[in-house]
Amino acid sequence: MKRSKDLVEKRKDFVIDYVKRNQNKQMKVIVTELMDMLFLSERTIYNIIQG
Repeated sequence: MKRSKDLVEKRKDFVIDYVKRNQNKQMKVIVTELMDMLFLSERTIYNIIQG
């Protein structure tokens, strides 16, 4: 299943913005919260963050 480029960009923007807004938390906590919210794997989230 192909994902819309627009949706992928929105997801990336959301993840990066969420990380910036929650910088005071441990990265592991942020990633766990994103995994619960977006139903993404830990590896996928780290790949998005690393750009």
